[in-house]
Amino acid sequence: MATRKKIGILFNFSPKWLGGVIYVLNAVKVLNFLEEKDKPMIFVFYNPNLQRFVDEIDYPYIEKIVWPYPSVYKQFLKSLLLRKNTFVEEIIEHYKLDTIFPLHDFPVRSSSNCKLISWYADLQHLHYPHFFSLAKRFERYLRVQFILKNASHLVVSSHAVKEDFYRFFKIPKTMTFEIYHFVSIIDAFPTHTLKELQATYELPDQYFIISNQFHKHKNHKVVFQAVAELKRRGIKINVVLTGKLPDDSNSDYVEELKRILEVNQLEDQILFLGVLPRDIQLSIMKHAEAIVQPSLFEGWSTVIEDAIALQRPVICSDIPVNVEQLKEKGYYFSAENVNDLCDTFTQRAFAEATSPLYESYDTRVRRAAKTLHKILTE
Repeated sequence: MATRKKIGILFNFSPKWLGGVIYVLNAVKVLNFLEEKDKPMIFVFYNPNLQRFVDEIDYPYIEKIVWPYPSVYKQFLKSLLLRKNTFVEEIIEHYKLDTIFPLHDFPVRSSSNCKLISWYADLQHLHYPHFFSLAKRFERYLRVQFILKNASHLVVSSHAVKEDFYRFFKIPKTMTFEIYHFVSIIDAFPTHTLKELQATYELPDQYFIISNQFHKHKNHKVVFQAVAELKRRGIKINVVLTGKLPDDSNSDYVEELKRILEVNQLEDQILFLGVLPRDIQLSIMKHAEAIVQPSLFEGWSTVIEDAIALQRPVICSDIPVNVEQLKEKGYYFSAENVNDLCDTFTQRAFAEATSPLYESYDTRVRRAAKTLHKILTE
């Protein structure tokens, strides 16, 4: 039997950035759908604050290693002074790895034979710079410049993100772009009935759902405004929200959402459920009339991937990445057009969609597994 490839997975995100956390978890879990002979050996090097996420990874050929990740700023300086990428050199040498992924930090070009694959989620800071502090924009700019200068492989989640890189940066001819459309891995498909959920969460009989964190670019605002406008027209719809409110109690965006809620007296139509166990969240999504994804910007939407896995219709903003993800299957509205969203809600074309709406779950995850395996091992 051929020796299994050794793949190092760097897992060092803030637990608050669920997009990055879910991306890495899915990258490992999807490899379970490879044929047995093709499954690589996975070494997950993780920050202890991600322990609860690491615990949920079930993969037959895996080592989970708590890694003492140093300060990014100090490590950048050390790498530049020593002229070697100290983020990964020790890991490569000790574990004899064939590949490392996803590598954000590329202060210098590495001479290692190990395949170092960088990843960048999106270039939102260039589309909506006012959503970021000057320091954060500069940090992102430097990180991208180092990747483009020193990396040879860069994985992005969509053609839309790749096009952004070519739009905003000069791309070296030596750079190989890889597109990996990650998919949602459903460990157990939801089985809770609507009545069971209503007993605990007081859900209405009919509702839409938004399952996003409360960042400004997620654009809950347009949905709140649409619910208020429909109420003025004598039409009542209900919206359920999951996700964590920002830790900053002084968030201007959350305060704006609360004002819309209070001024229009929408408290009985918009229900906040907070962060839920994964199986409960998926069950509530499964029973919704449709899943709403109103974002102003995405690199690739986890929520849409969940909806596809659950075979549920999606009402979403018509930004390029959503269209790339759903193609003709989406029910689109202009991202900041309240009346457009009202029309989408009331015309109810999504209610007439016949199941299955999308490719089967098994087909999609197996294709994703083969794509990722090829990126990591060839």
